[in-house]
Amino acid sequence: MYQYDELDRQVVDNRVRQFRGQMERFLAGKLTEEAFLPLRLQNGLYIQKHAPMLRIAVPYGMLSSTQLRQIANITEQYDRGYCHITTRQNIQFNWVDMTAVPDILSQLAQVEMHAIQTSGNCIRNTTSDPLAGVAADETEDPRPYCEIIRQWSALHPEFAFLPRKFKIAVIGSENDRASIQLHDIGLQLIKNSIGETGFRVWVGGGLGRTPMLASRIKEFLPESQLLGYLKAILRVYNRYGRRDNKYKARIKILVNSLGAAEFANQVEQEFCINYDKDQKLTEQEFEYARSFFSAPEYKALAPEENSDLNCSLQPQYDRWLKRNVQPHRKPGYAIVTLSLKYRGKAPGDITTAQLRRIAELAERYSFGEVRTTQQQNIVLADVKKQDLYDLWLEATSMELATPTVGTLSDTVCCPGGDFCALANARSLPINSAIQQRFDDLDYLYDLGDLSLRISGCINACAHHHIANIGILGVEKNGQEYYQITLGGESGSASAIGKVLGPSLPMAKVTDAVENIVLLYLAQRLSEDESFSTAYQRIGKAAFKDKVYATNH
Repeated sequence: MYQYDELDRQVVDNRVRQFRGQMERFLAGKLTEEAFLPLRLQNGLYIQKHAPMLRIAVPYGMLSSTQLRQIANITEQYDRGYCHITTRQNIQFNWVDMTAVPDILSQLAQVEMHAIQTSGNCIRNTTSDPLAGVAADETEDPRPYCEIIRQWSALHPEFAFLPRKFKIAVIGSENDRASIQLHDIGLQLIKNSIGETGFRVWVGGGLGRTPMLASRIKEFLPESQLLGYLKAILRVYNRYGRRDNKYKARIKILVNSLGAAEFANQVEQEFCINYDKDQKLTEQEFEYARSFFSAPEYKALAPEENSDLNCSLQPQYDRWLKRNVQPHRKPGYAIVTLSLKYRGKAPGDITTAQLRRIAELAERYSFGEVRTTQQQNIVLADVKKQDLYDLWLEATSMELATPTVGTLSDTVCCPGGDFCALANARSLPINSAIQQRFDDLDYLYDLGDLSLRISGCINACAHHHIANIGILGVEKNGQEYYQITLGGESGSASAIGKVLGPSLPMAKVTDAVENIVLLYLAQRLSEDESFSTAYQRIGKAAFKDKVYATNH
């Protein structure tokens, strides 16, 4: 993974000192609340419902064991013994004392971490495939390109005050595990007909109040032109993006109003005008970036893994192998997902003790590195197959081996009204009620892959629009109600879910989800027919009748 050079350290240390001074002036009454607001947001500091929240950048989701231990130290010293993994692969501390934030940032800087550009109308954390570098279907590792984008965009003066926040994702495989069509810019590494590396470029995706899929505006962008083309996109957006209405300020609104073809034309014009000024990326620059992501020292191992343990734990272990372990491009190795979806715990929450134990597991089994995921889990990317059983035993003892990855119980959920000042309704009680209803593993496996996402407000932090079953908290006459969407899909076949019908009170949401599942089970043509396929075939009306005939 990327290691800071002297310039990186100077930039981050200077930012910590700068913010410490800003905090001191604010606390002394020399900075107004209005003047302090953009300064704290630029350093990831929010004022939430009950306490300040600090969001930490985790570039393309990669963390070292050293960084995990420092995060554990911070949760122990400054928070309530846990932190939260977000859908942008970042980490949030939900209970910090605002006056302690400069000290937290200083401790993060010691392990090459920061909170720069985790908020504000700027280019946010660049996300990527959590299986980058190890996936068997990968054309090329996207992480070096993510790092190039991170270095270019961090503290870039031209793009520090965009019309609205801006998000970029990069993948290197045909299978989209980062939902690039839901980003302001989505980049997919490809090879052209003569073997040259470049990108397909999507622009104008996003969820929130007006969910839209991105439009493909460039079929092949040579890799050397990456930054020049990104600058052109951002300059067009900076010039024409709306600033009079924050609900219409995202680039998706501009692309939609101009049309994808005209927006692409505007970008091409901007790109051609400034291309001579925006120097091409050189092969030396690419090689430098790639040098930080070279393959670890894999051992020559047999591809087979003997899981015939002849013990009473075999059925539980087999379930975990099926759901939480994926193929690795290197023979004899596997990719393991540590689930943060243990019943009774908020999805994505991870305790101080778990952070420290995961750091140990990473050093023992996965070259000292982990990845955070958009699904709010943790990935150990390089585990020897011969170590899987021992790893499973340890993960089980830490409540990190729930064998439900990809099932209805692998919920993505925002903190909702229990924490967030923007939320209209609570998310966590809805998640808890659904998990209790669907706690039979055999039943979950019969359902197969089925996604559920729960957002507490229209900002859609849990990306409920792209779930097979999405739940959105809304306020109705001062009460918590929930809107259900169906048919959403993430990945290469991304789709926006459709609202099923009128919002429901909290007490009826779990029954509604169960009725949706029952209709799916009754109507699917085979066990292999996915929910999305069945939903498109059966139609929304049948699901609506099933839910509302029962709930009214």
